[in-house]
Amino acid sequence: MTLLITLEELAAQLPSRARLLGVDFGAKRIGLALSDVERRIATPLTTIARAKFSKDAEALVAEINRFDVFALIVGLPLNLDGSQGTRVQATRAFLRNLAPICDRPAVFWDERLSTAAVTRALIEQDASRAKRAAVVDRMAAAYILQGALDRLAGLSAVHARQIHPR
Repeated sequence: MTLLITLEELAAQLPSRARLLGVDFGAKRIGLALSDVERRIATPLTTIARAKFSKDAEALVAEINRFDVFALIVGLPLNLDGSQGTRVQATRAFLRNLAPICDRPAVFWDERLSTAAVTRALIEQDASRAKRAAVVDRMAAAYILQGALDRLAGLSAVHARQIHPR
């Protein structure tokens, strides 16, 4: 059963070496990114073309099991003003429906502007529209995951200073 927790709760539960999966739920595709076991770098992994929930969930769970993922970092598509719209509702519903078949904890991560930032970077690299469409979802998932990894590293540093003050 997928359990929704905070990043701070995840930091307290994480084993020393465990992978995290970044997830960017879109209307047409689900972008996935994977961390290394030391949780330093997020790497774009794959894109799942959306079909119906059962097929989407099956493909997602297959990737979770394939890489022995400890937890999910799920992009939460808040509106620019911070309000929650239909995309947030759809993301929350997907996780609720995933709960009976996936026993990994999940953390929501604010994904505002992640796709825009990735698209801008791809345009700066002169990537064609077709190339951008093929990679933007998994790169957005990596962007989301990297933000969470950076925050986790900061939490670990604070925790280490609390345990071993100078």
